[in-house]
Parts: sequence; C-alpha cells; structure tokens
Amino acid sequence: MQSLLSALTAKFATACERAFSGSIEPAVYQVVPSKDPKFGDYQCNGAMILAKQLGQPPRTIAQRIVDHLEIADLCHPPEIAGAGFINLKLQTSFLETTLAQMHRDQRLGIPPVTQPETIIVDFSSPNIAKEMHVGHLRSTIIGDCLARIFEFLGHRTLRLNHVGDWGTQFGMLITHLKTEFPQALTQSHALDLGDLVEFYRQAKTRFDTDAEFRDKARLAVVDLQSGEPSAHQAWQLLCAQSRQEFQKIYDLLDIRLEERGESFYNPYLPAVVQDLAALGLLTEDDGAKCVFLSGFTNKEGEPLPLIVQKRDGGFNYATTDLAALRYRVQVDRADRILYVTDMGQSAHFTQVFQVAQRAGWLPDRVKAIHVPFGLVLGEDGKKFKTRSGDTVALKLLLQEAIDRAQQDLHQRNPNLDQDTIDHTARVIGISAVKYADLSQNRTSNYVFSFDKMLALQGNTAPYLLYAYVRVQGIARKGNINYGDLCLDRLCLTTDPELVLAKHLLQLADTIATVAEDLLPNRLCQYLYELSQKFNQFFEQCPVLQAPEPLRTSRLCLCDLTARTLQLGLALLGIPVLEKM
Repeated sequence: MQSLLSALTAKFATACERAFSGSIEPAVYQVVPSKDPKFGDYQCNGAMILAKQLGQPPRTIAQRIVDHLEIADLCHPPEIAGAGFINLKLQTSFLETTLAQMHRDQRLGIPPVTQPETIIVDFSSPNIAKEMHVGHLRSTIIGDCLARIFEFLGHRTLRLNHVGDWGTQFGMLITHLKTEFPQALTQSHALDLGDLVEFYRQAKTRFDTDAEFRDKARLAVVDLQSGEPSAHQAWQLLCAQSRQEFQKIYDLLDIRLEERGESFYNPYLPAVVQDLAALGLLTEDDGAKCVFLSGFTNKEGEPLPLIVQKRDGGFNYATTDLAALRYRVQVDRADRILYVTDMGQSAHFTQVFQVAQRAGWLPDRVKAIHVPFGLVLGEDGKKFKTRSGDTVALKLLLQEAIDRAQQDLHQRNPNLDQDTIDHTARVIGISAVKYADLSQNRTSNYVFSFDKMLALQGNTAPYLLYAYVRVQGIARKGNINYGDLCLDRLCLTTDPELVLAKHLLQLADTIATVAEDLLPNRLCQYLYELSQKFNQFFEQCPVLQAPEPLRTSRLCLCDLTARTLQLGLALLGIPVLEKM
C-alpha cells in the first residue's frame, strides 16, 4: 500500500502536468489533511500559488486542476471552496476496502522503503566515571525512538554511543584509582568502586587541593596517551565499571547501542590536523592550530576559530568529532548522520559540519544533522535538580517512577499478585517517563511531573496503554481470537466508525513525517488522538452485541486500533500490557 497522502499528491501532480505546461513546483500539488472536518478530509491549496504565476483567478486554476483529476477511486467529486481551495472527501467504499487490507497485513499496510539508506544515530553518550543523569534522558530516548523508526522502515541503522572515555580528566581518575584501589591493577575484571560520582568527586578534590597529586595526574595522562601498561589497565577498569552501570540503565529503558567512544578515534586525530593543513585551511593563532569559520564572530566582532589542536599539542572535542564524521562517511558509508544532543551544542556542530564540508569530508550526498532538544525542568520552572542542587541521577528518577506506579497499582488492585504488580509497575513507570518526554516538541523545554505523566487521563502513556488493554478486554469477554478475523471489506455505517477509520489510515503518513522532521511528538499526538477516537467509537457503537456483518467489522476495527497502538508505542520504545 502507498501512503494515502502520497497517493493523493501523485494524482494531483499528474493533473497539474496535464492541465499546465512547464515545470510545476511541488508546493502546487501538495495535499494536506484538512484542519476542519466540515471542509472534507484532505485539501490542495496550490491553485493560489499558480494563480500568481499565471495571472489568472485561483478558482479558474482550481477548476482546471479538477478537470484533469482522476480520483474517483479514492474520493467523492472534489469541491472548490473559497478563494480556490480544492477539498476532498474519502469514499466510504475506499475506506472499507483499504482498512481490510491493512488488517490482513502484518505491517499494517506500511511497506519497507524501496531505497534503504545507511543512517547513523549518535545518541546517549554519557561520560566514563560519571553517573548517567536526567540530562542524558532526552538524548537516550529520542535517539532510540528515531532509530526504531528508521529500522522499521527498512533503513540500515547504526546506533552509536559516543561515550566520553578519553581526555585529561583520566589522569586524576587513574592516579586516584592507583593510590586508593591498588589491588585493581592485579585484577582482570571490573572492580566495584562503589558510587562512581563519589569516586570522581574525591579524585577532583585531590586534584584541586593536592599539588603532588596534581603532578602525578598530569604524568598519568602522558602515560595513558603513550600506552603505558598500568595506566592503560587502570583506564580499562574504569571504563568497564562505568559500562556496567550504564548497562543497568539501558536494560531498564530497553535501549540497544554500539559503543564507539572518543578513544576509538584517537588513531585518526593526527591525520585530521595534517590534512586540514595540506588543504590550506589551518591558521596558527596564539600557538593553537585553528580553522577560521564563516559566519562566526566573538563579542568584539572578530572572526571566531574552531581549534583543532591546542598550543600544547593536545586535541579536543572538535578534532574527535571531525575524525568521527570522516570515519562515518568514508568507512561506515553513511547517507545520514544524526547527532542527538542538547541545544547548547548547536553552534559546535554547525562549526564542525562547516569545516568538514570545506575539507571535502562531508560530500553533498551525505546529510549531517544536529537533532537538538531542550532542557528538562523541575516544577519550579528551573533546570531539574535535587534539593541539594545536584543533577538528578537517572537511575533514581526511573526507580521513583516505578515505585509510584507500584503504589498506585496496590491502591487500585489490592488483590493482584506481587509478580504482576512488579511487571506492570515497571512497564507503566518507564513508559510514563519516556512518553512524557517524547510527547513534547523536542526543541522545547518541558516540566517533569510524576503526577502528570502517570495520570490515567490526558496525553499520557497510561491513557494509551489502557486503550490497548480495553481492546484486549473485548476479546476476553467475547472469547474472540482476533487472529481468526478476516474480511475483504469492513462495514462502516456510523460517524464514530468513519472518524476512527480515517484516523487509522493516517498511520503511514505520520511515521513518514516523523522520519523526515525527526519530531517524535507527532507520533505521540497521533496515538493520543487514536485512543480518543477509539474510546468515542467504543462508547457509541456496540461491538459484541452488534449484528453481523457489523460485529465482525467492528471487531476488526478494534483489532486494527490495538495493533496500531502496539506498533506506534513500540516505535516509541514502549511495550503494551494485556491487563492493567
């Protein structure tokens, strides 16, 4: 099945080509959903664009398009309204046949893409020896959602975790490890260092206050960079310990990642500087090697450089990101590279992309895209922190969501067995946190509220999960196996059925839109509206008591709704529940 918007747009494109000679820009024949159902289901507003170009009244242009439009298999005769809007109303027969096809298809009528791309999604990226905190939440779940959508569509998707596993801070961490945990160097496995945050703080305090420790830490950096065995072993132990802690979070969130930390690109850093110099792009400024950028200036209005090698010969984030980008283009053969990080890094990535383009490392065929997101705020409207002012540990935040869900389940269902409560609370708690984030426009800040995200009403994960559970309840009550249902055509006789049917047909277009604009909240909004429309249908249209063929048709509509919810939630990284 072709997505409905694509099919309608293709028919308008053909009509415009027949009606007008010359090149027709895509905006002319683009079809969009109607904002107000009283004007129909879809509309095309291109007549106004062509009217300006051709110097003719837009209604005249609209009529010429309609005269060449072959759309009777999908819609009622088009209506021209207002200044020249072309309104479309779908044929009920088309809805009935198409929904039956969707119901019979495991992929709900959404075929894999015909030309799969290699897409890299760079997300999560915590720092070694530091705890994952609420600041990593958005990157992790937004990146995972986008990767799930690309994978579902059939793209070759590489999920990369660009962890911070290199840098000068490892000098103090290695030195602290050697002096406080000397037994670490005699072990071949990860050492339990206890609270990693506290470990980091102790090392930082010693570095700031103890001159002898500071000197040793600086030497440890040199040892690590030169490959000295004990320094390298200490570094590996620190990384292994951190990975264990990270994996607990990823398991809880059901996240898959391939780690390629900053250290992976170390062998490629000298070539970045050498090649930029050979291309004539490097300028030495105050001992540092830089690339001066177009469009970037400091407060004094002077050109702002991107430093790729510091005056002491060391490299930095920009050097690593340039090496990573070049590797992803040349070795991974990426078609698209997405960097899911906070908005504060927008300027950094713009600069890195500009340098890569000027160096010829980012060809036109490859799209490098920064996918920025806003802050998580507390209910006071300020950056989300603990009462002591620290960043909120992600594992504690997720556990509190689970605990609250468990408490609510105990109150509402005191007779449930503990295993069921534990499983259900984990799904609801984690899903609530994920959905609350994904349902916001990622470019906006949002207020974190357990009460709102765990509510059974409103645009929340529990509300959507309950809509799915409701459909399964119908099957249990009627002893129905949805898998046995099969119709060549549904029977849509009432407005609630038609409204639900039309919304179900928008699934493919919604997923395609999210894959293009990288805004998961559009999928969340679609699923929320689907749940609302299903509940209205369920309240107004008898299902199990309906006469045939209405009964089977409405059961198919229920099943199609549940499977659409299940697929949509899975793309958000949220599993469904059979009971709540």
